[in-house]
Amino acid sequence: MKKIILNRGREKSLLRRHPWIFSGAVERIEGAPLPGETVMVTAHDGKFLAWAGYSPASQITGKVWSFDGNEKIDQTFFNHRVSAALALRKKLGFCVPGGGYRLIFSEADRLPGVIVDRFGDFLILQLLTAGAEFNREYIVNALWEICRPLGIHERSDVSVRRKEQLPGRAGVVKGAELPEELIVKEEDMLFAVDGRKGQKTGFYFDLRTARTALRRFSAGAEILNCFSYTGAFAVAALRSGATHVLNMDSSAPALKQLERNMELNGFTQDSWENRCGDVFTLLRELDRENRKFDLVILDPPKLVDSQRALMSGARAYQDLARHGFKLLKPGGTLFNFSCSGLMTADLFQKITASAALEAGVEAKIIGHLEQSPDHPTLLSVPETFYLKGLVSSIEQ
Repeated sequence: MKKIILNRGREKSLLRRHPWIFSGAVERIEGAPLPGETVMVTAHDGKFLAWAGYSPASQITGKVWSFDGNEKIDQTFFNHRVSAALALRKKLGFCVPGGGYRLIFSEADRLPGVIVDRFGDFLILQLLTAGAEFNREYIVNALWEICRPLGIHERSDVSVRRKEQLPGRAGVVKGAELPEELIVKEEDMLFAVDGRKGQKTGFYFDLRTARTALRRFSAGAEILNCFSYTGAFAVAALRSGATHVLNMDSSAPALKQLERNMELNGFTQDSWENRCGDVFTLLRELDRENRKFDLVILDPPKLVDSQRALMSGARAYQDLARHGFKLLKPGGTLFNFSCSGLMTADLFQKITASAALEAGVEAKIIGHLEQSPDHPTLLSVPETFYLKGLVSSIEQ
């Protein structure tokens, strides 16, 4: 039997059903398991704790598949987990014709290292850990049999795989080839998605609830949309009556895709404008121009990717919020977000409060935002909660 044996007293997190086994908790490995192979995890006294995928190259030596000693990590196991994930999305009302959603959200769906997004009849798959890679055939078979897509496309071409010494891979996995342009419907909006080359899987389903919230504030508003990517917030705002949206992003291809989304939803050129460049620099330029907006959106990429980067990331979030507050008209609204898991909600609120003070405005929080429920938070794994957003209003 191939095993991970823990040091004495290091089983507490597993007993609380947290699925990560850090290298510092491991006393020894028995049986020479292959990278990704399923191993038994035991306490120092030999008591069974879990079945986990073995990751020798990572600081997290194992990620748990199951805490049930009688369960086998086989095709039946993956079929059951995929079925459960799909049932939840149906319960949430996301499984509509032509729609899209996150089908599997890694640890939150008890499939660590597995990400699957659905775009209409196609699935885009990411396998991020050695355990997920080792069980690739089981996972693909389960997705094909249970979800019945036209095709499955893989985007396991992200940098996080290097931490597990896994090469990047992208392309057709099973079924039909992914179209160059996927069209996905969300409420009364259409989005064109580049699933082959876009960031992550090409679209941010996690901001669905934030887009819905934004629509309540958009009628008659002039809006600044920072880190706009392909313009999902812009479409939501214009669809709800915004008079004009200025989009800013450093990616020219993303802004080109944004233009396509404007066209797809029937918005004329006079209702929006794009600026390409470093958003921090562009914000300072707008400040010098004395531009003012009714609503500012700040949705940057992850600015904190390690504990060491927390302080510098916090300063960057604060700098962004300060500029956002300064660019608001009296009575204006700021939407600011952090997708950094290491940024706590309390710290993000303190940062935003400091930014308002520096900007010389009185602001009050009128809404809290988080990831869409197709990105659920597993209670035993608080790390699955990562997206924090605040809606703040400044005084007239």
